[in-house]
Amino acid sequence: MIAPVLLIPGWHNSGPDHWQSRWQSAHGFIRVEQHNWDLPLRGDWMIQLEEAVLTHPDAVLVAHSLGCILVAAWAAHSIHAHRVKAALLVAPSDVERPEMQQMLHSWSPIVRERLPFKSMVAASRNDPFCSFMRASVLAQTWGSSLADCGMSGHINTESKLGDWPEGFALLQNILKEKNGH
Repeated sequence: MIAPVLLIPGWHNSGPDHWQSRWQSAHGFIRVEQHNWDLPLRGDWMIQLEEAVLTHPDAVLVAHSLGCILVAAWAAHSIHAHRVKAALLVAPSDVERPEMQQMLHSWSPIVRERLPFKSMVAASRNDPFCSFMRASVLAQTWGSSLADCGMSGHINTESKLGDWPEGFALLQNILKEKNGH
């Protein structure tokens, strides 16, 4: 049986041309919906992720941007984190930057605990929201492997990646490793 894939968008959600939305349409992946995409509150978002994981056990998480920060916070607090099989964490946003703290005050500090499941951080070398060095440090503290996505910006719609086949290949690798292939 193939694990359910939960898509965890970041701040403002992922629009129709974002690779997450394309993957949802093409593969039937499940988007974790939030009550307010524009004024994200960490506690509220954590509850939504908790409910999604309880509804879809043995899930693989595919998070983008603020969604990566959410996964780290949720995993550190949930007694159900063991229900997640793996996570692909794409372009984590650095919510500790001074210009972000006022807008996303409930998200700082970033939780820096080892994730209790296999994970990979996919990071770009020219992401305007998180330096590659910072993403590398987050990957290390989360116990995640690191995928260098080159000069891909924030790995979002503006990056013009389309269906982002390279990212889908990373997900397939995580699924194969999870299933012991």
